[in-house]
Amino acid sequence: MKLFKLLLIASVVATTGCAYFGMGSRPLSELTEKYTDETSKFVAVDGVVMHYQDEGQGPVVLMLHGEHSSLHIWDAWAERLAGDFRVVRLDLPGHGLTGPDPATETYDLEYMMGKVEAFMDKLGLDSVQMVGASYGGFITWNFAMENPERVERMVLVDSTGFDQKLHPVLGYNTIPVLAGFNSWTLPRGQVEDRLETMYYDEEKITDQIVRRNQELMLRKGNRSAFIEVARTMEDQLEDGNNQSDRIKYIQTPTLVMWGEQDEWTTDRVMRQFKVNLPNMTFVSYEAVGHLPMEELPRQSARDAYNYLASGELGALPDNEEQGWIIPGNPRKGW
Repeated sequence: MKLFKLLLIASVVATTGCAYFGMGSRPLSELTEKYTDETSKFVAVDGVVMHYQDEGQGPVVLMLHGEHSSLHIWDAWAERLAGDFRVVRLDLPGHGLTGPDPATETYDLEYMMGKVEAFMDKLGLDSVQMVGASYGGFITWNFAMENPERVERMVLVDSTGFDQKLHPVLGYNTIPVLAGFNSWTLPRGQVEDRLETMYYDEEKITDQIVRRNQELMLRKGNRSAFIEVARTMEDQLEDGNNQSDRIKYIQTPTLVMWGEQDEWTTDRVMRQFKVNLPNMTFVSYEAVGHLPMEELPRQSARDAYNYLASGELGALPDNEEQGWIIPGNPRKGW
């Protein structure tokens, strides 16, 4: 383990030495000009000015992104859903244009759920259908467990929830030397390396995606906030403080999505969701990694739309089975 950490440090330093450093911060005015549109709004929630986008009319769908991310990962889904739903998606504290909360030292689960609830109250959203990806999925199912009357349905996309090791890309933020290094520099090569662990098809990682990820992480305070997010995820996932033993009590209808080549949330975690989460529908995607909403936008958006509209996935062409839903699927060897 010590050797691995030393090699990881050397790798980061080497990457930084030959690529754009990403030092300093991007002015918020510059980022706001570039990463907002006519649907963007800002609202003060307990002293934090939160950026969100609000479009469409109908039943409300609230979308939560994961760590290292922003509301922009839902672009394709929002476009598909906004014709029949009111789609609200936000940048969580410490992320995107919302940025850090100077009044907190932690971005743990309780803090995040509190901010989501206060955000809903501010917008007058009594109940929603909630969508969460990765750590956003972790927030989503915990919120539904604590507030079942406020979540009508859930969609969990490559969600965390059970005991697991952090991916090294996330875990290095819990190592003091590397965490300090990451708080003041973010080279483009490091961003590309992280995205390559999240995508199965690296050709889908466009320059626009890399640039957006890097620039929003360079918003003042976001890198330091992300270190705290990584540390709280280590506590909840590696140290077992995740309440996964209570998942069996959640009755909220849920669609669980998974990219079968996901390096961050493995098949072992998905098996446990399938076994322990009642009232759920499961769908998986071949040759897709941790971000189906970006790597397979049309198909994943279609499945989300059908489930949110009817509680069912809908038929596939020629009644074709989709992904890991067949017991004993020989392709997976189960």
